[in-house]
Order: sequence, then structure tokens, then C-alpha cells
Amino acid sequence: MKVISVVGYKESGNESVVSALVRNLSGFGTVGTIKYMEGQLLNPAEINAGRHFDAGADTVIEITGTEATGTEVVSFSRDLNLEDALDLLCDQGLDFAVVEGFKESNLPKIVIGDLKSVSNVVFRLPADIDMHEELTATLVGIAIAQPDRYTLEALIKKARKNPAIRKAGAIGTFSGIVRELAGNERTSKLEFEKYEPEASKSLDRIRDELKQKEGILEVLIHHKTGVIKAGEDIVYIVIASAHRTELFPALSEAIERIKAEAPIWKKEFTEEEEFWVHDREHPEN
Repeated sequence: MKVISVVGYKESGNESVVSALVRNLSGFGTVGTIKYMEGQLLNPAEINAGRHFDAGADTVIEITGTEATGTEVVSFSRDLNLEDALDLLCDQGLDFAVVEGFKESNLPKIVIGDLKSVSNVVFRLPADIDMHEELTATLVGIAIAQPDRYTLEALIKKARKNPAIRKAGAIGTFSGIVRELAGNERTSKLEFEKYEPEASKSLDRIRDELKQKEGILEVLIHHKTGVIKAGEDIVYIVIASAHRTELFPALSEAIERIKAEAPIWKKEFTEEEEFWVHDREHPEN
């Protein structure tokens, strides 16, 4: 899923930019949106879901409508942050997410007006811009060019869309996470850097070569970059195979080859120090 954020002062035209993006991106795939409602609270006590929250529910989903008119689904959750919301959209297998607001996030941003102190700006527009066709096409191109965000559930759904899945008898997954405790040492976070485009080429090569093995029908790999906190996910591998006997060796080979072949460097932050793991493992370099 590709994510783009639109930020600006109130009444600066955010809504028209978001609407233009959604309308045009829908021609390239499925689109979800997230909006920051600053200073506004939705009071669940005013709706039927309120009594469920009062009873202790953490998430309430209401489905309305009929088979004839179509259904609408409304979900309310406690303590849902931006990352959680993006993962929910990603889990649905959506192709794009357009976020309105959240100027303090590290998402790639289209900024409207002279809004200051904003990180990761990919394009800046004057306030109250006229969203003509050429400009809209430019913004759509920017959104399409963003890196993909994946969850494990999204990769599984992608594997199931492969026509070869009809021959599959198993789907297996591997999730690498940041280990917090190793003996008496505590790791707070890891930081990963990819040497591109070689890293992506290496992962593609591993994927393609594994798919040449007998019974392996699909291989999907996603390795995150940046800072990842203890307990969070680092890498996902999803493999579909004709039989389970072919599946587990392929999963094991995939992660071992990623660690050995892909130019992805890991910096570890412990209570005592921080260091690049490659330098510790290969001091002669």
C-alpha cells in the first residue's frame, strides 16, 4: 500500500486536494483515507455503540443496511494511533492510503501553503490552489511513486491473488521481530539501512530463485527500514507451496539468504551502547 499525506492550515484547501487524489487514484486501485479531526471528539454515548464501550469493549463495529441497498460498516476503537490505522487499511489489501493531517508524522507529505516545521515534504502547493488536471496528474504520480507499506496480512492476501494459488496446499509465513532481551543485555531498538537499488535487486533474486524450486508457487518478501522498536516487526516472508514438505525448507532458506546476501545494515541500540552489527561481525572490513 502506498501512503501519501496532505497537510496545511485550516481552510487552506486540504479537502479539495484529498478529494482530487482519491478520485484519481481510484482509477489505479483501491483507496482508503484517514483524517485527523483536531479538537473534535466523537461521543460514542450518543450512538448505540456507547453502551458496548461502557460495558468494557475496546472495539465496536456496526453494520447497517440491507442486501438490497448495500451495507455500511462503522468501526470505533479505543487508543488507535496513526500507525495502527494505516495497518488496518493495509490489512484490507488496499493499494493507496491518503492521509489528511498529522503534520508531525514522518509520512511523505504534500504541503499546502507556508506551513513550517514539517518533515518529509515531497511537494508543496500554494494555498487555495486550483486543482486543474495537470496538477492532479502530478500529485497522483507522486503518490504512485511512494514506497510500498506492507503488513503480514496484506502479503498473505497478495499471495492468495496469484492464480497459481489453486495448486497450493499450504501458505507459510515468517516474521522477524526485534529481540529485546539477549542474556543480560537489553535492546531498545534497531535501525536498518538498505543499499539501494542493490538491496531490492537481491531480494528479487532470492524470491525468483526460490520460486524455481519444485512445488513453490509464490514467494513474497518485505524488509522494513528505519528505526524499529523492541518487539516490532522487521521482515515478512510469505510462501505458498503445493505441499507442506516443500514449504518449511523454503522459508528457512529465504531468511538465511536475506541475512547473507541482501545489503541491509543493522544498527543496534542497547542500554550500554549503539553499534553497527556488520562491523562487529566483520571487524576486518
